[in-house]
Amino acid sequence: MAIACVTTRAASGVEAPKVTVEVHLSNGLPAFNLVGLPETSVREAKERVRSALINAGFEFPQRRITINLAPADLPKQGGRYDLPIAIGILAASEQIPLNSIKNCEFIGELALNGEVRACNGLLPAIIAAKDDLHGLFIPVDNRHEAELVGYRDTFFVAHLQHLSAFLQGQAQLPLVDTTPQWIEQEEQQTSLCLSEVIGQYQAKQGLEIAAAGGHNLLFVGPPGTGKSMLANRIMPLLPKLSYEEAIEVAAIHSVAGLHIKPQAFLQRPFRAPHHTCSNISLIGGGSNPKPGEISLSHRGVLFLDEVAEFPRKILDCLREPLETGEIIISRAAAKLTFKSRFQLIAAMNPSPCGDADNARATPDQILRYLSRLSGPFLDRFDLTIDVPKLPAGTLANNQQQKGETSIEVATRVATARQLQLNRQGVLNCELGPKQLEQVTQLSHADLLFLEQSVTALGLSVRSFHRIQRVARTIADLQHSPNIDKTHLAQALGYRAMDKLLSRLTNH
Repeated sequence: MAIACVTTRAASGVEAPKVTVEVHLSNGLPAFNLVGLPETSVREAKERVRSALINAGFEFPQRRITINLAPADLPKQGGRYDLPIAIGILAASEQIPLNSIKNCEFIGELALNGEVRACNGLLPAIIAAKDDLHGLFIPVDNRHEAELVGYRDTFFVAHLQHLSAFLQGQAQLPLVDTTPQWIEQEEQQTSLCLSEVIGQYQAKQGLEIAAAGGHNLLFVGPPGTGKSMLANRIMPLLPKLSYEEAIEVAAIHSVAGLHIKPQAFLQRPFRAPHHTCSNISLIGGGSNPKPGEISLSHRGVLFLDEVAEFPRKILDCLREPLETGEIIISRAAAKLTFKSRFQLIAAMNPSPCGDADNARATPDQILRYLSRLSGPFLDRFDLTIDVPKLPAGTLANNQQQKGETSIEVATRVATARQLQLNRQGVLNCELGPKQLEQVTQLSHADLLFLEQSVTALGLSVRSFHRIQRVARTIADLQHSPNIDKTHLAQALGYRAMDKLLSRLTNH
């Protein structure tokens, strides 16, 4: 009787819980039993492992083989358990030394000839192995993920024979390069520049405020006025990710089966799903839950163009993650949490025919069109900005009047963000009511002015706080330690949707 225990990692959202593969060889009729809540793809490992061991030149034990994947209450799926099962059989049958697999973790899918194939979602497992200081053996095709972490005890395996020779001290395996490639990349100049946008000075200023405070922003204007162009140009205004933030983003992309190139490791994600996308593709889910667009835009920007064309039910699903910064997907087998702290930028036409002043649409038709966005969803936007048609002569004069470049604006944005982090530890968009009261310190007269304005526009208490956050960001961009009435008035000026709805309602 022989027993061997091999450590591997399961995939559970962006977590990588430890799984122990227990292999027991006993006397009796030859059999291969796999227990421990394996799904179909894991149960099929029996045939893959058998063929891989035989074709790689190993002896497959003609005994009763029982394999337990512990803990038994954790669902197991995918081909990542092939390699640890094969190693467990080799160790239990004494074809490799049992002590050679101590404090080691193995992950990989096996081909029938013994080659080790890549697996999706290995980045969380690499981070977990690094935290436990275990040696990690993964497929060589997953090298790009290991190099983002740079854990020195990560070994790359191309074939089962190579791994066996290494464990017996007869050969070497390639190690990860501990100098992360993303550090060596030079700063790349973006082709998107704010100076390319003609006119729209208020929209540009609103974009700067949104970038500085992390505020959600809605552009409202006729087709062809530059709404999408403006939204795309928020990216060069945002600072690069820190290493910790970049690892969070890379882990989510890894679980989704997407790969981040080393040169893009510190860049914030920008996701722009089409309005025909499904609920699951935007929010996340599925039988084996995967992150959706809102999680893939974590620490970055989610851009919804033609937001009024999205189903209202889908848009209302965004309300909770916009407040909490995470999405919880519950299934019978498990409850997974994906981080979803993103900045929402949206664009829409002011009427079904494109222009609110067009005689083809009546006020009632326009109101029904705008009502596709629920009031609670609109409340999540800190700024709603009108992007009107350009006045006559603007295009001809543009050659002589170039606006500020993205680099110039990004410098002010970085200074304002650093000021916020030094003062309160978070951006202004994340300020709670108590923190907001401490950093604004509005006088009674200013609070009364703001309350009267909010009441006149028919806004909610949530909007009352959001206007203060925007005013705080405006003051930070102006290096003003206090908020006064001018900052509040400017923040109230970025409520184009509320003014449009008020005008239509009172028509």
